[in-house]
Amino acid sequence: MKKDIIIPKVEGVHIVAFQEWNDDFMENSWYAYLINDTDDLLEMAMVVSRAYGLINGEERKTGTFRHAFAKVEPRTAVKVELLENNVLQLNNEFMLSYFSNGQLYDKTFVFRVNTINEKATADLPIINKRGVFAN
Repeated sequence: MKKDIIIPKVEGVHIVAFQEWNDDFMENSWYAYLINDTDDLLEMAMVVSRAYGLINGEERKTGTFRHAFAKVEPRTAVKVELLENNVLQLNNEFMLSYFSNGQLYDKTFVFRVNTINEKATADLPIINKRGVFAN
């Protein structure tokens, strides 16, 4: 029965991180964004995020956050969440599910430990800034 369920490959949709000014912290902070670099509308997009890993040999994990977006228009980006500095040293996982053209799409994106940094930035589509793509 599982073999009968086909979930198509996610293409042109990304989870990225880049820095923006944060008035609360009075510094540039990293934020995660969902980018729809397709010509199709994303409907009922759900992003579930968490961070986990080792800090000083001790297992650490954050709470689980859920973000829902009724629609993500074609060729746009939406802010998902602030990535606090202390979670950058952990794996940051973003599980994305959405419908497009009546089809369910699902993909898990991960920023590995310490991969969110200035040296790892690349040009981001739609946003026209430099940032880091999750794998």
